[in-house]
Amino acid sequence: MTLHDETPPPAADALATAPTHPDTVVGNPASRVHPDRDDARADPWSIDLERIQFSPYFSRLSAVTQVVSPSIGGAPVHNRLTHTLKVSAIARVVALQLNTRSRRAGEGDVCNATVVEAAAYAHDLGHPPFGHLGESTLDRLARTELGLADGFEGNAQTYRILTALDVVENAPRGLNLTAAVRSASAKYPWAPTVDAADIERIGPPRGIRRSSDGAYRVHKYSAYDLDLDDLVEARRGVDAEPLRQSIEGAVMDLADDIAYSVHDVDDFYRAGILDHAPIAAEFRGWLDDVLEWRSRDDTEVRAELAPGAGLERLRRKMRRDDPWIADDEAFLAAVSDVDAEMVTDLLARPFDGSLTAERRLASFTDRWIRRFQESAQLRPLDTPRAGPVVLSPWAWHHVEVLKFVHKRFVLSRPDLAIQQRGMSRILARSVRALGEWLDDDLDRARTPRRLRELIALAHEQYAQLPADRRPSDADAETLARSRGIVDYVASLTDSQAFALSEAISGRADRLWALGQRL
Repeated sequence: MTLHDETPPPAADALATAPTHPDTVVGNPASRVHPDRDDARADPWSIDLERIQFSPYFSRLSAVTQVVSPSIGGAPVHNRLTHTLKVSAIARVVALQLNTRSRRAGEGDVCNATVVEAAAYAHDLGHPPFGHLGESTLDRLARTELGLADGFEGNAQTYRILTALDVVENAPRGLNLTAAVRSASAKYPWAPTVDAADIERIGPPRGIRRSSDGAYRVHKYSAYDLDLDDLVEARRGVDAEPLRQSIEGAVMDLADDIAYSVHDVDDFYRAGILDHAPIAAEFRGWLDDVLEWRSRDDTEVRAELAPGAGLERLRRKMRRDDPWIADDEAFLAAVSDVDAEMVTDLLARPFDGSLTAERRLASFTDRWIRRFQESAQLRPLDTPRAGPVVLSPWAWHHVEVLKFVHKRFVLSRPDLAIQQRGMSRILARSVRALGEWLDDDLDRARTPRRLRELIALAHEQYAQLPADRRPSDADAETLARSRGIVDYVASLTDSQAFALSEAISGRADRLWALGQRL
């Protein structure tokens, strides 16, 4: 459904008597789960944006890792907050550009720029300490040790924060956001369990894959079972197509990809992590033998270690996963452009902190972001893995090649892996210790109050599930305890997670490190 910035807020009297049954919000993007008198003083979208910006979960992002710890070798790098601010700026520009084009074509606005901005501000709220490493660690612990079939997922945790864990004065739980903003915040608008018939009808979207045995595997999702009913209601409010992002959600997702692909180059070039020689060897190794690489079979390419093999594996993955857009000539152009503008022009000259180097880097960053923003376009919902707003084929191939540089030459470094293994142990130690503490009949009463409140909230939600999805009383108690532990640990900053792990291990110098935040 098309949203418009000028949509008037519901009248206060209507809000005071509005029922909350899902049937009453179909097609109303401004609907909320609970009546909200704040809508009488401002437009609902701005209220949502303000609530997210003033949330303690949002402030926390300044102390949460984006890729690596906040400082490497003295060089500043993006944290979750700075990344979020840039995603929001990119997303708003894309939204306004789409609306401008639509008006020039004699049509109305196609998306609500304030809703896009709110979703962008919210999109990383659920990320736990230590970046994606923390996400995978908590998911493993949740599934294998805590018995949570829906595990842990940063996107689902974001939705849980918005609708259950955060607080606002005039709602029993959550921020009581509009259907439009809740829907736009769901990058992967489904739960871990998806009806195979729905997937068969439209094809698997990004985040769901079909394995060799024919079964579908859900890799990414935006709602745990506890929060699924809220997501379903929100998507009714915007008349969302099954398994499809809203237009505003697609713009947010696209902006996240743009920021991720460009700003990681900025970070690691400044820090001296992007070593020119091996990156140049990889690009030349592929560009000098394009036809020879294409002629080799998959088994041989998977085992190949020579420079160029990584890019060839990327080309084949793109063709396998996204045949609707992947194109060999577009891939060749993307590799050539990145080689010329990033590898040869930028990385060949080490960053020395001078104003000249700053200007060169700023020029590279601004140029690529502008290109990607301008390439965003509406797309009919005829391709399963495409959202309603997508990058042009040219831009999509370039984003994928830039992301390859980050994954291959930063995330695969053994020194980063060593640090991440230590971070994984910090989270595992905390999760297990909190579980043991809750099992201690003699000392359970001294567990952190916030932890007990999170468990009670999860227990209340399990009890309110529909009968066909509601666990037994005994199972609900166990599941609520597990979900509460995960909610608690996931809400910590990097330094708080480290302090908790050390304090719970008996480190005397960490006795007061957590303060009242415990």
